[in-house]
Amino acid sequence: MVAPRDTAPPDSALPQDDLLWARSLHYSHSGSPGLTDVSVGVRQGEILALTGPRGSGKTTLLRCLSGQLRPEQGEVWFNSIPVHTLGTVARERLRRGRFGWIGPEPQLLPELKVWENAALPLLVAGASHRAAKHAACEWLDRLDIGGFARKRPGALTRAECQRVALARALVSVPAVIFADDPTAPLHRAERALLLRTLTTAARSHEITVLLATHDEEAAAVADRRLALIDGRTDAAAGPLAPETTEDQAACSLSA
Repeated sequence: MVAPRDTAPPDSALPQDDLLWARSLHYSHSGSPGLTDVSVGVRQGEILALTGPRGSGKTTLLRCLSGQLRPEQGEVWFNSIPVHTLGTVARERLRRGRFGWIGPEPQLLPELKVWENAALPLLVAGASHRAAKHAACEWLDRLDIGGFARKRPGALTRAECQRVALARALVSVPAVIFADDPTAPLHRAERALLLRTLTTAARSHEITVLLATHDEEAAAVADRRLALIDGRTDAAAGPLAPETTEDQAACSLSA
């Protein structure tokens, strides 16, 4: 656990219900605006969809919130920890200990077996070989790829590799999972399985999920959405409409 700095604002200034929040974030890519005055908060166990077209700032926001990028201006707080003020080593320790990440590409290590790829966060954290393998195989079974545990990624399809990447993100049961367009390379049936596993795990383990997507079907699994346009929040987009609540979304995915 990374110890909080003494720079925390007064309790009255902190969003009382939010596990992870950011205020007035600004970030630029080689002089081009990436984020401009973006604020967001997400509660424990909440699934928040970040929507918007490609290039709207979704990935940049996820990387700032997860500590991969340090914002040029603004604040990022996780459970009273000022992520924006932490040094490189402390941010890496926070990411490994409390956060999970899945992107549009699986990024598996080809020399490792499937279960080893899924167990990697636990093995890096010092878990025993036996415990890490058991936990990884449990998640692989939930994703219907337990039979591939001893194979290497080269023997799997891209969709199967993406399921391994999800197992890797879930294996340590992190506080927050950052999902950066994870369904982009998948067909509809594969998207439904991945989203169903992610949302079920989030509900049962109270994992907070930030899901960046431009796919309306994927966004429908969220409790709430925040739209980004050209690096800014779109004030016209609010909570999910009644017809896209969690129950309705689950029906559409299982159809």
